[in-house]
Amino acid sequence: MTTLLSTADLQAALELRDLSDPASGPHAMQSLLDDVLAALTGAWHCTLDLQRRRPLVSVEDNYDRLGYAAADVTRDARYSRYVAETVMLRSHTSAGVPPALRALAAAPAADADVLVALPGLCHRRDTIDRLHVGTPHQLDLWRITTTGSAGRRWDTGDLRQMVELVVGAVLPGARWRASAARHPYTTHGLQVDVDTGDGWMELAECGLAAPHVLAGAGLGPDRWSGLALGMGLDRALMLRKGIDDIRVLRSPEPRIAAQLLDLAPWRPVSSQPPVRRDLSVVVDAPVDAELLGDAVRAALGPAAEDLESVTVVAATGSDDLPAAARRRLGLRRDQVNVLLRVVLRPLSGTLTDQRANELRDRVYAAVHRGPHAEWAARGRAPTPPRSPR
Repeated sequence: MTTLLSTADLQAALELRDLSDPASGPHAMQSLLDDVLAALTGAWHCTLDLQRRRPLVSVEDNYDRLGYAAADVTRDARYSRYVAETVMLRSHTSAGVPPALRALAAAPAADADVLVALPGLCHRRDTIDRLHVGTPHQLDLWRITTTGSAGRRWDTGDLRQMVELVVGAVLPGARWRASAARHPYTTHGLQVDVDTGDGWMELAECGLAAPHVLAGAGLGPDRWSGLALGMGLDRALMLRKGIDDIRVLRSPEPRIAAQLLDLAPWRPVSSQPPVRRDLSVVVDAPVDAELLGDAVRAALGPAAEDLESVTVVAATGSDDLPAAARRRLGLRRDQVNVLLRVVLRPLSGTLTDQRANELRDRVYAAVHRGPHAEWAARGRAPTPPRSPR
């Protein structure tokens, strides 16, 4: 039985603001998106089909029609957010590709040349640090043409031109490199990294549209051809403005929010020093940093905005611990002792030691699965949740 989202969690997910959508209010992300789309349509002289689809999608469109195998680990409820057996919150904007292609097949043009753009929020499990969040913004770009319109089928040279246009729009003048990557919905896949000056960072992944995806939507690969590129809009905007903490993008703090209305370089706003809490916890094996991060977010609720990072510093199995340590922890053979480092740094306001300890204890209660508890704050500690069965 697939684990389903609670009604409250689903409602919270559906109410989350999509920074890429002007209907949710202005944001610099929309300006960056406009630059990318203008660069591609300006060079290609193609039709733009910008679609803003709801985040609730069929499992079939999110996985099956894109070519994911039934046994792929990404389908596991630990990583995907299911609403029903056949419905989920999309884990990537690529979930909008099959229905977009089906619509194109339903009303085909004799010589079609269309750039399908699918921006929006995605929902998945992820680690907690300055570059990752469980609800990232993504953008899928698929140029779909009839071979008659293009005059030929798209090849890897066309794919590299697409990358050049996208990189130039996101980071004008930046160097980029490509390495081979595999995706179930493309052929000749590539990962695209850009030189940030402080090192190489992944910006996008791309490839030629896989024939099975086109055919599955009713577009015969003998007549249709496509280029496909997917990019994280949060990462792209952070690179463009020089922002080093993804939490900045959603901050309501006036000095921060005022800078997120355009693409001008980021001017750092003074923030509080980090507050670190190291927790020795007992967790069930195997250790999964993404699941721990998701549990921490859920435990803190709105206070998760104060989290800068959650890191598994060390993980030690039962057999590798001295007998005295196993007894002290109450560690079972199928459990692991984890040193979990929680770094708190509010983007605005202050954080007292007492408040930091309270948040630390909420994290501890959410992830600790041992019989003995150690609390930092005074007063009654949170009740640890029961281990899932």
